[in-house]
Amino acid sequence: MAKEILIVGAGIIGLCSAYYLEKEGHKVTIIDKSNLSSGASYVNAGIITPSHIIPLAAPGVISKGIQWMLDSSSPFAIQPKLNTEFFRWLYLFKKAANAKKVATAIPILKDINLFSKELYEDLRTSKDFDFHFEKKGLLMYFKSERKGDQEWSIAQRAIQEGLQVTRLSSSEVKKIEPNAQLQVDGAIHYDCDAHSSPIEFMAKMKAYLQKKGVLFIEQTKAERFIKKGTKITGIETNEKCIQGDEIIVAGGAWTAQLIKTLGITIPIQPGKGYAIDTMQKTGITIPSILTEAKVAVTPMRGFTRFAGTMEIGGYNTKIKLTKINGMVNTSESYFKNLKLSHTEIKKAQSGFRPCSPDGLPYLGRLSEYNNVTVATGHAMMGWSLAPATGKLISELLMDKQTSLNLSPFNVERYR
Repeated sequence: MAKEILIVGAGIIGLCSAYYLEKEGHKVTIIDKSNLSSGASYVNAGIITPSHIIPLAAPGVISKGIQWMLDSSSPFAIQPKLNTEFFRWLYLFKKAANAKKVATAIPILKDINLFSKELYEDLRTSKDFDFHFEKKGLLMYFKSERKGDQEWSIAQRAIQEGLQVTRLSSSEVKKIEPNAQLQVDGAIHYDCDAHSSPIEFMAKMKAYLQKKGVLFIEQTKAERFIKKGTKITGIETNEKCIQGDEIIVAGGAWTAQLIKTLGITIPIQPGKGYAIDTMQKTGITIPSILTEAKVAVTPMRGFTRFAGTMEIGGYNTKIKLTKINGMVNTSESYFKNLKLSHTEIKKAQSGFRPCSPDGLPYLGRLSEYNNVTVATGHAMMGWSLAPATGKLISELLMDKQTSLNLSPFNVERYR
């Protein structure tokens, strides 16, 4: 039976959820507080990452974050906020940052990433809408043998999981990227990855959904739920009340704020990242991560994007020039002829990634209000995991057997 589906959040997770739900014959409405042109879904690296099997909460991350707090240009920082929610998240993050938890998360992240990559390929071949999608893998560049050995140890774990990975020397790298003028010692090549252009994908997906009858309500903030007993009948916004049989909350880093109005706490912290785009001919044809710099470099349709940093601690939208300059300086050190212009640097953008304490998304229904589904907490893998998330939500709402076991993504695992 067709339902009225109300989705809060028009980022990549919300759009992919709408895509699969519309395919099932439901009437979908999406509301978002923005004008659908900015945020993490637009400024991310656009990489589909089966290679990313290690969650953010990994051993040593806390000490590294504290160490980097003293360096204003560092790629990672934990900036304490004087509120209980932040310190609870940090405590849970520290508990998750151990070898046993990471070992448990690795196959879970691998499986959902591979599933999502298959769905990207299905989207591409469906001809529903055209978008940039290439399967060239991902190169993890390193400047020293020591760093290369560290990355190779992670790669060997990926190989154990069945992923295709090879280690390349400097000369081998230059053969596959002859025009990038690289200054590296070598690279780890994850053949399993792919990439796309987020701005293009978002625009074309939105246009397709509108053509199929999905209603978009922009610049409208979801403020609270409309309750009737144990059922939610809609959302009250700053403009009006909107009814729905099923509510999906996919508001990214702001999801927890809305869920909190139900008296339910979901630990999420925003992780701010930056992106700089250049129209220069860089010679870069394969996506990469500059491992010492923690910067992702992606050749998109018509430009090259440099994306990076992870600042955990609040919703400060200010562009920090020290972070931007840190990204620029380290990126330029990897490419001999790269020189990002002052204009390009001034146009840097930022977005907030929703980070769970254990590095796994939240995906599922609320136990007290079973017509409310939550989809958030993807951290740096939101773009990669969006089609899988949308598909799983569709299966959940249709009472179908889900393609993956959802128990690791339990929304209420910290209650």
